[in-house]
Amino acid sequence: MINLAWRDISHSLGKFIITALGVGMLIGVVLVMIGIYRGMVHDAMIVPNNISPDLWVVQKDTLGPFAESSRLHEDLKYSLKGFKGVKEVHPLTFQGLQLQKEGKPIRVYALGYESLSSFKPFTLMQGRAIKIRNKEIIVDTKTGFNLGDTIPLGRNTYTVVGLTHKEVSSGGDPMIYLDLREAQELQFLFSNEQIRNDRQRGTQSNATAIVNAFSLTLYPGFDPKIVGDEIQRWKHQEVYTAQEQSDILTKNLIERSAKQIGMFTMILLLVSCVIISLIIYTMTIGKAKEIAILKLIGASNFIITKMIAQQSLLLGIIAFIAGAIFANASANHFPKTVILIPTDALKLFIVVVVISILASLGGIRWAQRIDPATAIGG
Repeated sequence: MINLAWRDISHSLGKFIITALGVGMLIGVVLVMIGIYRGMVHDAMIVPNNISPDLWVVQKDTLGPFAESSRLHEDLKYSLKGFKGVKEVHPLTFQGLQLQKEGKPIRVYALGYESLSSFKPFTLMQGRAIKIRNKEIIVDTKTGFNLGDTIPLGRNTYTVVGLTHKEVSSGGDPMIYLDLREAQELQFLFSNEQIRNDRQRGTQSNATAIVNAFSLTLYPGFDPKIVGDEIQRWKHQEVYTAQEQSDILTKNLIERSAKQIGMFTMILLLVSCVIISLIIYTMTIGKAKEIAILKLIGASNFIITKMIAQQSLLLGIIAFIAGAIFANASANHFPKTVILIPTDALKLFIVVVVISILASLGGIRWAQRIDPATAIGG
């Protein structure tokens, strides 16, 4: 039996390929959207994974430094060190800042840590760690700064001594790293004018011994949940395990974005289904006489259904291949991280196959209604 679907495609191959490429762009965007979600989850966990604590201690009734504002007195670290099982306590500050490079603003996320300790919440690609507490800074390559560059920030000018690569905040902003004292001054120290105004009011606003969180490392064998409950009971602060903080980041902060991405993905898949359906329906109408001839010579509805379904399926497969090529070629050009994994592509391929089969139903139904007698009447 002559494959009418393939013959029809070969007669209008250019049109068929262009249509498949158009649908492929939509499928490629779907794959990119899935990759953006994967990238959001990945970016959200970069800083917590680099710090890698057993416990997070933050201000009472807050969700932690990545979800909402948290302020604690720095001297709380001495009390925390006294709890059984606690090996190390690292005070940290987190804040969004804006740098200037060649007159252009660069949004960054700054982490302040005790730079002279053995604690290193980053992975260096080039350069060295901060060796002195004053005027040294580590930045990510995404900022565009290089080793030896100077960066005016607050009241000081900092020299870039180290570079990280693809270390960003949960919002996708490149990371910078400062000594804790300097980070505290940037976040909590008021301007001279504000300090003078507060003195006239009889208030004090120049307290910088504040941090946003403490990361705690425990000795082996101690249960983080038990130690955390003890700290929460006696110090009246909020304590989260690493897994709990991870859940807050991925669920509380990313959940709404994930829902938006999910809805947009469903809309794109629906549009793809409609386009494939219309194309197959139009192509089926265009070969009505050929289908009528097939029926006249004894072809069953199953044969005709198979032909139309094959055409629709081939359109979907070509579109998926084009979409996958487009997604992989464009992934690195997006401002935020896009992570494409084979498992997602395989799942999407299955969805595209199902959509292609469903999209052929309209054309199949119309073809089955064609009267064989129309082949004789012309």
